[in-house]
Amino acid sequence: MSTGAATSTAGLPAQARAPRWTAELRREDDALDTLAEEWDDLVARCRTATFFQSAAWQRSWWRQYGTPGALLVVLVRRDGRLVGAGAFRRRGGPLGGLTGLGAGLIDFTDVLLDDDCADRAAEEFAAALPLTRPWHSLELREVRPEAAVQRVFEQWRGRRRRFTDSLCQYLPAAPMDQLLKRVPGRTAQRSRVKLRKIAESGVEVRTTSPEDVPEALDGLLRLHFLQWRERGVTPEHRSERFRRHLAESTAGLVATGRAAVHQFWLDGELVAVDLVLLCPSFSGLYLYGAHPGLRERLDIAGLLFGAALDETLGAGIPVISLLRGQEPYKQRWRPDRLSNQRLLFGPRGAAPVAAARSGAVRGRRAAVHLLSTRAPRLKEALAARRRG
Repeated sequence: MSTGAATSTAGLPAQARAPRWTAELRREDDALDTLAEEWDDLVARCRTATFFQSAAWQRSWWRQYGTPGALLVVLVRRDGRLVGAGAFRRRGGPLGGLTGLGAGLIDFTDVLLDDDCADRAAEEFAAALPLTRPWHSLELREVRPEAAVQRVFEQWRGRRRRFTDSLCQYLPAAPMDQLLKRVPGRTAQRSRVKLRKIAESGVEVRTTSPEDVPEALDGLLRLHFLQWRERGVTPEHRSERFRRHLAESTAGLVATGRAAVHQFWLDGELVAVDLVLLCPSFSGLYLYGAHPGLRERLDIAGLLFGAALDETLGAGIPVISLLRGQEPYKQRWRPDRLSNQRLLFGPRGAAPVAAARSGAVRGRRAAVHLLSTRAPRLKEALAARRRG
């Protein structure tokens, strides 16, 4: 890794000297806290950064979900300025190694690279990754095709594998009338009727201030549990650590303009709350809760999407993401589709653990594919059997 030639350039003007590149590995549990200010300064200089790479999100997740002693932060500096950063979790077990922060709670994993020197920063970052022994590996889930870590992946000189991960869906941030042109005529007409009913209902949409975020999110989770109580709520969403993480991270994101929390009031009652995450390139409706009785009066998906779209347009963001998943309510808008990726980094030469992890990934993907193709036929067979 280059660190410049200090002896031959010391007498030259600063602008004429070759930049000095350095890398550092931080392992202390409070590393993300001490780095927060320059971390977010780098977020602002990395066009591919999402809300999940912000200091607020990463610090909060580590406080609630991290294991003491398992944090690894890779830092790259150019003349002392932070130009590359990534936080990882060390995991144990026979196929241990490194993985990203966030686990199943995030839709996009990435590192941070300064746009002005992204290629060189990626090269230095790859050289700094501590994957030197046969059992070392780094696995990153939910990586966007245009993510900064893709540059690191290309610079990696060891073993590497790329797999398809979750499907995400996107729409251009355009006025509702333009979006309705994407859908068939009858569907568009039904949507216009539903939207008109929402406009005439008297629903009041309030944007939440940072200091009121914890109370608003308590309302979101209460309505979320109520909404899904008969169909099963994600177990982690019921945990106290998730509540703390959501409140802490969102308050920080709202304070820096990277998120918005909307409260929906009807006839003096709080009937819905949503959390919209914002970054320069796209926005996304991350989580919401709605009273089940509201479904009988209004189109909840249209109500929430309309507020998220207004927030996105107001912020000048060009794309609204529907994030991961293929829920039926998302398909009404005929969104564009783009799959995330899973990246595996292994050491040079023979890497039995990295190879085993690649095989495990392929095996899981094959099992998911088999289940998805056979499940409909199994359902049909069971239905036919009942009818018989």
